[in-house]
Amino acid sequence: MIDLHTHSNVSDGTDTPGELINKALATGLTKIALTDHDTIAGWDEATLYLRPGLDLILGSEISCQTEDGISVHMLGLLFDPNNKELSEVLSTTRDNRIGRMEKIINRLNEAGISITMEEVLAQLSDGATLGRPHLADALVAKKVVKDREEAFAELLHNNSKYYISHYSPTPEAVIKLIKGAGGVAVIAHPLASLRGRTVSVASFDSMVKAGLDGIEVSHRDHTLEQQELLAKIVKEFNIVATGSSDYHGNGKLNQLGEFTTSQEAFEILEAKADARRVVRK
Repeated sequence: MIDLHTHSNVSDGTDTPGELINKALATGLTKIALTDHDTIAGWDEATLYLRPGLDLILGSEISCQTEDGISVHMLGLLFDPNNKELSEVLSTTRDNRIGRMEKIINRLNEAGISITMEEVLAQLSDGATLGRPHLADALVAKKVVKDREEAFAELLHNNSKYYISHYSPTPEAVIKLIKGAGGVAVIAHPLASLRGRTVSVASFDSMVKAGLDGIEVSHRDHTLEQQELLAKIVKEFNIVATGSSDYHGNGKLNQLGEFTTSQEAFEILEAKADARRVVRK
């Protein structure tokens, strides 16, 4: 089983990279991609915990935004971690998350919801990428909401009056950066409408022209109809369909391996990278 989209507490998951690898081994996965938001900081620890039978695909879920303000997440896989241009964009995006969080907190405070930046930062592990799930955890700790799910449903979703967008390059720019770093680009959960506005079907054309290698078709947040539509788009553009859990530990209901990618599909993706970067023991 191959799961190409997971998170650790280096971003907004709840498992350490090592715990994630141990759970992947126990689940029976054969390949797992670590794709924390806008960072590669968990790669070294995850590699240390590898055991024979489980391969590690190194990656990152990179924040993007279309020109009309729609949030997009792009999975960059198998890229060179030393690529300067991509590293600089990841760093800029992480830094911008701090100012964005302060603005969201101000809006919550103005509405009478008491929460501070210090309380949010207390939810991060050392060096983790800041995100709304950490604000959700702070709200849970203060008993404003019962869990992350309620926090996002009531306060932190993309259409909320408290939502603030953040600096992100366009999907096309990120795809080109990933390809320039020798990796492959797969758009994550592109039609997950419960998260907010989604990209139009027409927008896939420009992304494919920029070098998009695949679409995450099978995902918990896609309906059967959305999966069928995405499968048609994959076939039309002759790119790769993937399936992934988007696992976050205790932070979401998603379970490791609940959606997977076929070995054949992964081999096509791996062949598109400029080097063999799968890590195995």
